[in-house]
Amino acid sequence: MSIEARLPAVTPLGPDSVAWRVVGDRRLLLGAGTALLLQVAHPVIGAGVHDHSNFTEDPWGRLDRTVDSLLSQVFGGQEAIAEAERLREMHKAIKGVDHHGKRYHALNPEAYWWVHGSTFWTAVRLHDVFLFPMPRQEKSSFYAEWRRLGLLLGLREHHMPEDFEGFEAYFDDVVASRLEDNHTVRELLHSITMRDTPPPPWWFLPETLWRPVRPAGGTVLTLCAIGLLPPPLRDRLSLKWTDADERRLRRIGTVTRMAGSRVPDRLRLYPKAYRAKRG
Repeated sequence: MSIEARLPAVTPLGPDSVAWRVVGDRRLLLGAGTALLLQVAHPVIGAGVHDHSNFTEDPWGRLDRTVDSLLSQVFGGQEAIAEAERLREMHKAIKGVDHHGKRYHALNPEAYWWVHGSTFWTAVRLHDVFLFPMPRQEKSSFYAEWRRLGLLLGLREHHMPEDFEGFEAYFDDVVASRLEDNHTVRELLHSITMRDTPPPPWWFLPETLWRPVRPAGGTVLTLCAIGLLPPPLRDRLSLKWTDADERRLRRIGTVTRMAGSRVPDRLRLYPKAYRAKRG
């Protein structure tokens, strides 16, 4: 059964929310690979992305649209409701048959919630590793807010665990019993290495300057994407992870934490988040 498109009677998030403090930071981009791997390892999402997405041809555009959508949901006020409706409408046409021979639909509540819930998990994980550990009570409040966003997206109360403790058990169960290796996972892992990726269009970098930067960027993105994954999924995907890799990940965390404290908000935050916080 698909999600029913409707206007939810839910108040969008505001400046008193944990999400407003957490989500707008550009450093969260380091967790993009992890969130996407968690999502496409779900058979419904992996099939939908394989059949309907152009992320391999337009990785920067796809990333930009995804980030902008998330920022609209968190910081957009009434715009968050319009964005949720746009997403539901867009996903209506995403359907087909997966590699198991099963029919799928992007608005299947289980899969639609997994995209939203795995984004939450990644934000918390990255915040703990690269910014500073979030107190458990704050995680609980953040989850309650994320659940409100789920209602805006068209999910129902019974589609989502009631509290953070329930979410932790749910997340572990999905990782253990539902996620898989598939073609889309392998395509994404290759894309994260940036071997074939053109420079971001907004940087206006010529290929001659981008070429020496690309390997280092791919190494960092790959290290973060793999290192932040739950170890059981990392093992299932046969992704190598050593003690040396873990130390490198922690060093990146130290650098980003120190750098973030010295960068002014207008540079550290995405413009949509910065404008919202400025009122």
